[in-house]
Amino acid sequence: MTSSGNHLPPGPKGWPVLGVSLELLNDPLALFRRLAREYGDIVRFPVLIGDRILLNHPDYIEQVLVIQQSKFHKSDLSKRATERLLGQGLLTSEGEFWRRQRRLAQPAFHRSRINSYAETMVAITEDHLCRWHDAESRDIAQEMMAVTLDIAVRTLFGTTLPGEAQQVGRAVGFLMRYQLRRLRSPIRLPQNLPTPKSRRAQRENEFLDSLIYRIIAERREQGNGAHHEDLLALLMGAMDEDGTQMTPQQLRDEAMTLFLAGHETTALTLSWTWYLLSQNPAAEARLHEELSGVLGGRAPTVADLEKLPYLQAVINESLRLYPAAYLLARTSIAPCTIGGYDFPTGSTILMSQWVTHRDARFFDDPESFRPERWLDGLMARLPAGAYFPFGDGPRRCIGQGFALLESALMTAVIAQRFKFRLVPGHPIVTEPLVTLRPRYGIRMTMHERN
Repeated sequence: MTSSGNHLPPGPKGWPVLGVSLELLNDPLALFRRLAREYGDIVRFPVLIGDRILLNHPDYIEQVLVIQQSKFHKSDLSKRATERLLGQGLLTSEGEFWRRQRRLAQPAFHRSRINSYAETMVAITEDHLCRWHDAESRDIAQEMMAVTLDIAVRTLFGTTLPGEAQQVGRAVGFLMRYQLRRLRSPIRLPQNLPTPKSRRAQRENEFLDSLIYRIIAERREQGNGAHHEDLLALLMGAMDEDGTQMTPQQLRDEAMTLFLAGHETTALTLSWTWYLLSQNPAAEARLHEELSGVLGGRAPTVADLEKLPYLQAVINESLRLYPAAYLLARTSIAPCTIGGYDFPTGSTILMSQWVTHRDARFFDDPESFRPERWLDGLMARLPAGAYFPFGDGPRRCIGQGFALLESALMTAVIAQRFKFRLVPGHPIVTEPLVTLRPRYGIRMTMHERN
């Protein structure tokens, strides 16, 4: 691509004033793939009164996330989509404040501490399996949300939320849908207008706030006499180099961020994994053969995982085809040059895992579920920026290790006991909210293995 000076990247003109807003509102995944196919590796597209830049090449993605990362902040759209829910947590905060919060939270995600959660992850998963029965049908997405919520609350906060998992899932799903549709809509009503949906959003936010504040209050009531080593204890006791601790608001925001991010993305990864395995019986059989050979029906441990390469490949392939984080957005805080084009301060840059992970230049037969592609060193051969389910650079997801461990252990436990088949006629439709959800769930029939 040649240097362009003040020229703009190629892209559609869209409708007057609206640009491609309606397409973005109705089917953003299809829009992003169409733009990449028709206009190439760097695309400008109009949305209402502004432009967006979509990057579809690993080199350009690496420029934004790693090489020139100091010139970018999380986009305003990303922040507005989650600001009421997450406040100034790790996902949304910037600059020195973000660096301080990351520094305070980092010890909770060291490998040794994450590995210490493995036994709890396995035990909670096995407990949920006791409630499942052969030949019954369940929404596997809802089931995965319930298991990962229990794990997150137990490991990260040292408590339980009996019976509230479904309510949390419904609340988060509604709030994502409500806020994203508001922000993507060409006509945006004031948020404080007392419509039925805005009133429900207020109730759901208050419900989630009450959970977090209750967990924090219970821990404070226990006082210093009770010994805890979970994330909440670390956050409450963490002290920065200058001797300061998190304020109550900061503690709430970080706890809410990790409460939601700590179960939502893993649950979705697992949900899509069961769907993909059900559609690919040969891969499912190979996974079960490996698990049977290594584990022989017993519970997995951290030490077993290095002997289960196909299990790891299944998780990698699921994250490739259905990444929970399907889009990253950044706003430039300084002028920058990418792909030969100069962009001013305030430019909004988009990078879609959904697009790049399905690019035939980097993944053979990209639409197919082929876990074996990861068994011959593909990860090391891929250019940086071609596969980034957890982001990259300094803002790479702090919980990546936690999520990968949990995904592998839960898959190993469940796949030894059950296989799943999609209920005939049940529609599988992706719903790109803040995360990539199945719009109608994933209703499957459970078949117990002998």
